[in-house]
Amino acid sequence: MTHKELANAVYKVAHLKGEFLLRSGQTSTEYFDKYRFEAQPSLLKEIGKQLAPLVPKETEILAGLEMGGIPIAVALSFETGLPVVFVRKEAKAYGTCRFAEGLDIEGKKVCIIEDVITTGGQVVLSAKDLRGVGASVENVLCVINRGEVPNPKLGEVNLQLKSLFTRSDFNHFSPTT
Repeated sequence: MTHKELANAVYKVAHLKGEFLLRSGQTSTEYFDKYRFEAQPSLLKEIGKQLAPLVPKETEILAGLEMGGIPIAVALSFETGLPVVFVRKEAKAYGTCRFAEGLDIEGKKVCIIEDVITTGGQVVLSAKDLRGVGASVENVLCVINRGEVPNPKLGEVNLQLKSLFTRSDFNHFSPTT
């Protein structure tokens, strides 16, 4: 599948029109419902395949952000052979009481994996948490960056963002293409 064919497939299954409140607090008349493309094995596999070349060579661990970044990180793990940690928005109050589950990340080069980014607010918070337990976090990958390129909020905290798609990759599609 070409990059354009994947963009078209993602657009067809995930692009919605209406009025949507985004995590950033902004409202939008369009929305990419990531769960619609993450729930389809053929699309998820192809996303992992096409994201794999964007993973920085120095990456030791992929960090999938709750909840939508987790299936993307797992698909990417299958493609690259890199291990994954699953990052919660906040530490659970029972069991291990950790916010990053799976592996010890202290001293490791961790790449954050997210599904859709508009402003990067959750990525900034999660990077701070990961750095707080000793991870080296400089890179972020996402499937769709629907915000500014480059992202000013991520730049302020020394994070480099690479995305499989930006909003402009979908400009020529319509729900019937």
